[in-house]
Amino acid sequence: MEFEKKRKILFSKEEISKRVSELGEEISRDYREGEIVVISLLRGSFIFAADLVREINVPVNMDFITTSSYGHDETSPGIVEIITDVRTDIKGKDVLIVDDIIDSGHTMKKVIEFISIKEPKSIKTCCMLDKPSRREANISPDYVGFTIPDVFIVGYGLNYGDFYRNIPYIFTFDD
Repeated sequence: MEFEKKRKILFSKEEISKRVSELGEEISRDYREGEIVVISLLRGSFIFAADLVREINVPVNMDFITTSSYGHDETSPGIVEIITDVRTDIKGKDVLIVDDIIDSGHTMKKVIEFISIKEPKSIKTCCMLDKPSRREANISPDYVGFTIPDVFIVGYGLNYGDFYRNIPYIFTFDD
């Protein structure tokens, strides 16, 4: 059973907390003249997004969008669906899209295209984890927590099947 597999911790709870705080400071500096609409991609980024917005010191309007690309697989087939839309009117506003991980880039590319139609003033992206070695779409996140190699990671919002999102650190299974 997967719950009994040995875990190799890649980023501890403390390392994550420190990095999220640094990201919050950087984002606050960049948006110091105004407010932002933070759009969290559900379900994976909800923990990261919640921690991140608490570290941002400018007015934040929080909203969510639900996408689907992985199902229960370890890799994305590249087909991205928008399941639920944001409720906030973002026309003329600065938008920060937050996701847990960018690997192939297909999800973020689709979300940027979808959000662009709503005519925001600007769009920037933030991810907890960036996996550039798997990039297929021409996407470079504006803010990155950690850059990682091509390993399957779990915890801190990232799931395996229906589980592990609640684990406060990021790990891989040590085979």
